[in-house]
Amino acid sequence: MGQQEDSAVLSTLMKFVGIMAVGAVFIYFLAGSMGGSDDATGGSDSMDKAVEERIAPVAKVQVAGDKPASAAPAKLSGKDVYTNACFACHGTGAAGAPKVGDKAAWTARIGQGDDKLYSNAINGFTGSTGVMPAKGGRADMSDDAIKAAVDYMVEQSK
Repeated sequence: MGQQEDSAVLSTLMKFVGIMAVGAVFIYFLAGSMGGSDDATGGSDSMDKAVEERIAPVAKVQVAGDKPASAAPAKLSGKDVYTNACFACHGTGAAGAPKVGDKAAWTARIGQGDDKLYSNAINGFTGSTGVMPAKGGRADMSDDAIKAAVDYMVEQSK
């Protein structure tokens, strides 16, 4: 009796596997017929382009130091850099930053010389009165742009 049961289970299993295989082949051909054609007329090329456009990134990340291939860097004036990158702290005194135009706060700093001011602005600085992040937190700014902003702030604070 054991051999008959084994044969029945094996027969049922083989029927199940056969039905599954036929179903898979049917689904494969059904999906192929619904997906469009890949003939020489470019049946799916337009669909591929449409998909690529839909999933394309909306922005690109630029790493500091990388130059965009198509865009020349715009030369900003010291005032422009100050307005865009430095004003948040040096216009309000946030994080202990000396306010532009505050001669008393700038006198000792100016006395250290331009090279020291440039170094602190470009590389960052932590002092007893506050913190200056490197390039004011704007890694996208060039060293020359930061120097121009320092020159602008010094001129406004003498």
